[in-house]
Order: sequence, then C-alpha cells, then structure tokens
Amino acid sequence: MTQRFKVTLAYDGTNFAGFQAQPNQRTVQFVLEKAINKMSKKDEYITVYGSGRTDSGVHALGQVVHFDFPHPISAKGMLRGLNSMLPLDCEVVDCKIVPNDFHSRYTTHGKRYLYRVSRGEFVNPFKRLYTGHYKYPLDIEKIKEAMPDVEGTHDYSSFVASGSQAKSHVRTIYEAKVYEDKVNDEIVFEFYGNGFLYNQVRIMVATLLEIGNGKRPVHDFLRLYKVKDRSQARQTAPASGLYLKEVYYDEEDEKL
Repeated sequence: MTQRFKVTLAYDGTNFAGFQAQPNQRTVQFVLEKAINKMSKKDEYITVYGSGRTDSGVHALGQVVHFDFPHPISAKGMLRGLNSMLPLDCEVVDCKIVPNDFHSRYTTHGKRYLYRVSRGEFVNPFKRLYTGHYKYPLDIEKIKEAMPDVEGTHDYSSFVASGSQAKSHVRTIYEAKVYEDKVNDEIVFEFYGNGFLYNQVRIMVATLLEIGNGKRPVHDFLRLYKVKDRSQARQTAPASGLYLKEVYYDEEDEKL
C-alpha cells in the first residue's frame, strides 16, 4: 500500500537549474527524486510532482511537492531520511502523509512570493546571490502608492516573458506590499495571488522600481494592463532576489 507524502522544501537556487527535471542538469526535482528512489529501493521509479516551477537561481522558503511512497514509513521518518541524503542547498522543512487525492499543483489556491532588493551603491558580495540590486535613487512612497494597482484581477500580458505556456494571462493578486528593511538596506516586495505567469513577479518588480525612480508615472500599471505589450514593461529583475515563500492549500485537503 502506497502512502502519499506532502513535502515542503527550502532551497538555495543558486546552483540549481530550476526546479523541474531537465536532461543533464542539476535540478531540485532531480536531487529529490534521487534521494526518494534510493530510500525506496524498488524498480518502479517514484516521480515527484511540484506545486510549480522555479527558474534557475530562484530560491524557495516553502516549495511544496507530493509523491507516492511504496513502503510504510512515518512522516517524521521520511523527513529525517530525505534530509540525511539531500545536498546542503536543499532541505525538507515539513512532511505530512496526505489523502491520495491531494495534488501539490492542482489543489493549491494561492502562492506567495518575496523579492529582496539591495540598495547599496555597489553590489555586496555576500548578497549578490540572494538579492536583486538597485543603486539608483528610489522614492518608496511612490512605490507604495502604486501597489494597489498591482492587486486585483487583471490581464498581465505585459508582465509575462516569452516562452510562457499559459493559455490565459488573467490572474488575481490578492495582496501586494512593499516595505523597507533598514537594517539590511533592502526593499522587500511581497505578492500573494492565485497563480503567477512566467517571470511575472520579476517583471512587476522591475516596473515598480522604475516607478520609484521616476522613470514611469505612479499609475503606469493601469496603462500596461490595457496595452498588453511585454516590450513596454521593459526590464526583468534578476532571479537572485526571488523567493517562493509559501504555497496555500485548504486544510481539509491535507486531512486523512
């Protein structure tokens, strides 16, 4: 009898070629499946299903995956077993046994992303892999004024990179906020929505930084929704500042 596990991962995306398995590439899915199949010791390959992809260089504080394991083992035993075999840039932070109809991708109802921007004049060597960097003057009040325009249900065609497989570019962002981390001289963005398009968060952050720098009017998001033209959003913030913070599910989905 197989058991379905819901596993929450934290990883440093610096040395991963993203989450999804790719030929001849070191990915999060690859290292996790390698550990799980080593624990299983069965001929039938166990596949991991993620809540979504993260790109090369993008980090996670709470990526969620599920898989079916063919041997009886407790959630605590699975957590300890995987962490004993995973590389140091990937950790299982939570593990649960869930009903067989739970699906990490199809039963989620929201995700929260975090983006960190370092504000120093020069790139800090200890932050370069974990933040974006913006050395130009920023008016944080202008960015705060623009944030409500990010929220709501919109067609985000101007904020999706080429290569997107999505059939629709309409998404809902429930919450968008920005705050200053004065201790670390950073600006931090958070976005909570029902789903995000390819590079959407990074493009939105780059646009908001241009608003803060005065290169765009405060309410330029409203215009960009209408034109549906990726070239008019221009920049994409670096992958290094992006973190998948949390994936949300109904509690009932997780109860046996």
